[in-house]
Amino acid sequence: MIEDILKDVKHRMEQAVNHTNGELNKVRTGRANPEMFNSLSVDYYGSMTPINQVSTISVPEPRLITLTPYEKTLIPNIEKAIMDANMGFTPGNNGTAVLVPVPPLSEERRQELNKFVHQLVEEGKIAIRNVRRDGIHHLHDLEKDGHISEDLIKDNEAEVQKITDDYIGKLDTLQNEKEKEILEV
Repeated sequence: MIEDILKDVKHRMEQAVNHTNGELNKVRTGRANPEMFNSLSVDYYGSMTPINQVSTISVPEPRLITLTPYEKTLIPNIEKAIMDANMGFTPGNNGTAVLVPVPPLSEERRQELNKFVHQLVEEGKIAIRNVRRDGIHHLHDLEKDGHISEDLIKDNEAEVQKITDDYIGKLDTLQNEKEKEILEV
């Protein structure tokens, strides 16, 4: 029973870290990152389809992203989707692919992005703390039902806290890496 609670706590905290990492990957830094376009969709024969399913996204050089659609008729749709996303890019095309130059970030924009990264990581930490609270609540339910002693509950509360600290540490590491990436000129 206790093992199940701890396993569930670890699993849910891992999901929170993975989700936060996915959100951080979408944040634009000074260099080209194809994952920035993962959340964009284009109109493909009447249905909205993720850009990465209708084109090949590559980074031929550090400040350029190339999106090569499987069908040339999609080029204007992809350009429009990138413009509409308001990501600060001005796409162009060479007839076969959409070229997206990645301009360097201004100091002001870097500070804004750092605040946004901090906010994303804080949301991840809140999710982890909520999982901790649920885990401890489940432990206390076991105690109320008379299945386990108070000492065992206290020991496992400490274990839940240790797991929480580990996952919060992972988020701090992700935040530091992303901030370094943003501040890199």
